[in-house]
Amino acid sequence: MKREGGEVNILRLAKKYHPDAQVCHRLDKETSGILLIAKNPETYRTISIAFEKRKVNKVYHAVIGGTHTFQDLLVDLPILNQGNKNVSIDRANGKPAETIFNSIKYYKNYTLVECKPITGRMHQIRIHLATQHAAIVGDDMYRGKPVYLSQIKKRGYTLSKDEEEQPIMKRFALHSKTG
Repeated sequence: MKREGGEVNILRLAKKYHPDAQVCHRLDKETSGILLIAKNPETYRTISIAFEKRKVNKVYHAVIGGTHTFQDLLVDLPILNQGNKNVSIDRANGKPAETIFNSIKYYKNYTLVECKPITGRMHQIRIHLATQHAAIVGDDMYRGKPVYLSQIKKRGYTLSKDEEEQPIMKRFALHSKTG
């Protein structure tokens, strides 16, 4: 669902049913999956406190380029939000950020990874994976390459002469599984 203009807006849609509805956490625009919305202010406060006290078990799945073996890998690198969706690792001025990574399944040129952010910084999973040379496929901001069907299906895949191949996904491969 998209955020601006006449396009569908999840919060606007929720407010049609519950006028006091509030989004309890953020997802990057291109991240799919669960988005938690509270129906009323009391529930929103309760959930906000749970997030603040880190009582919410956040789990994401990502498909990353290459074969990477992560077993309870803790990436503990501070993130500095410089505004305008620009974040960087900054040991001197960044805010604490921790993410745990576990490889789930291996494919020929890709790895499915479980990502558990302990903190909730902007682009945290994306930048922490990038520090491990494990960019999420399709995430050009952090050097993730798009995936094309021709890369996966070597035989029997052809395009017409005027057709340009499009990536399998038009977004990056990050999914909010629980939140």
